[in-house]
Amino acid sequence: MSSNFRIPPAHSSGEIDLAVIFNAAWRQKKLIALVALIITFLSVAYAYWVTPEYQVSSVLRPAAINELDALNRSEVYRLPPNEALTRVGAALESYDTRLGFFRANRSLFSRFEQPGRTLEQSFEEFNRNSINLILPDPKKVDLLSAYIRLEMIYPKGIDGVAILNGFVNYAINIERAQIAADMDVIIKNRLRELKGKLDAARSNYENDKEAKIAKLLEADNLRRAQLQDELKALRSQLKTLRADRMAQLDEAIVIAKSLNIKKPTTPSALSESDHSGSSSVMRTEINNQQIPLYFMGAETLEAERTALRQRKSDDFTEGRIAQIAKELELLKENRQIEVLNRRENEDLFLSGIEPLRAEMARLNNLKNIDINTLKLVAIDKEALEPLSPIKPNKRLIVLTGLFIGLCLGVGIALLISISRSGPRLSKSS
Repeated sequence: MSSNFRIPPAHSSGEIDLAVIFNAAWRQKKLIALVALIITFLSVAYAYWVTPEYQVSSVLRPAAINELDALNRSEVYRLPPNEALTRVGAALESYDTRLGFFRANRSLFSRFEQPGRTLEQSFEEFNRNSINLILPDPKKVDLLSAYIRLEMIYPKGIDGVAILNGFVNYAINIERAQIAADMDVIIKNRLRELKGKLDAARSNYENDKEAKIAKLLEADNLRRAQLQDELKALRSQLKTLRADRMAQLDEAIVIAKSLNIKKPTTPSALSESDHSGSSSVMRTEINNQQIPLYFMGAETLEAERTALRQRKSDDFTEGRIAQIAKELELLKENRQIEVLNRRENEDLFLSGIEPLRAEMARLNNLKNIDINTLKLVAIDKEALEPLSPIKPNKRLIVLTGLFIGLCLGVGIALLISISRSGPRLSKSS
């Protein structure tokens, strides 16, 4: 048995949908064009209405070694070129440095200041969105590849070139001032340390000088006391000798008178006087024994005794007393002490201070280094006036608006077609 049921030829759903969409869009082509035109016009208006934004950049590189040679040769402050670049980069990144530049150049940032905002709030908006610091990979940094890139994005109406270049110079000057302050403190500390050593050398010299003078005075006093004791002993000895001599004379006078010896005589002459004769005999007396004192005769002995009694001083009888008097006279003034006390510039006599003076002179000369001319970094590229804004991209905005307008128009056209074809579908069913 045969059947009359036939399956209608099948068509792919993709072909049917595309045809439906194309037919629906073509029927509403004026609507699509109108929507696309409106959206494109709005995008053009937005592209020309939005405030343009510009971008400027500056690149810093390490300074040449000879630029920092005067600073590094000072042996007070060492700053290699890479470290100088790092310090300037830290200053550029510093919030305090940026705020200081903002405060010092408020005329450049008038667009960022708004009523009801504090200065710090206005600066925060600029700092958060405007300046960006770009550093190289720290693993690959060397003297040749090291750099710092500073970028700034700013709206139309702001002098971004002046801001960026001024900020770079401001940060460099801040670091110069910091280095100058550091050097000043270091030099002052070292000069204070050297002055302390010099004062210690002076103090040691004064102590040594006072000790030397004290030793000399002590030696003089000791020698003077010894000489005076010796002089006293000599005088006492001479007085005793004179008394002894007078006692001997008294005894000899008594003997001489008892022997009736008035004039000086000898033993042989005394014996001849007792034996008077006619014969004339000449005798020579040889005697190695001392002749007794009474042979000098009573008159001579009495004269000597009288002179001894009338003597007021025995000093002339001893040569040593004159020498002692001479030494005592010399001890009245110690010329070595006098010369020590009369020194005017005593620093000339300090020992071991020549290196200290040389170092102090060198440190004082370091004050003549002009830090303001010190080139911490090399400005490889300064910020220049940009030729065109980076935002907005008018061509991209217009093309995007045209594409969105077309898509939106097609979508509206399809919605209208679907809404119109709905009742027909229900009738046919």
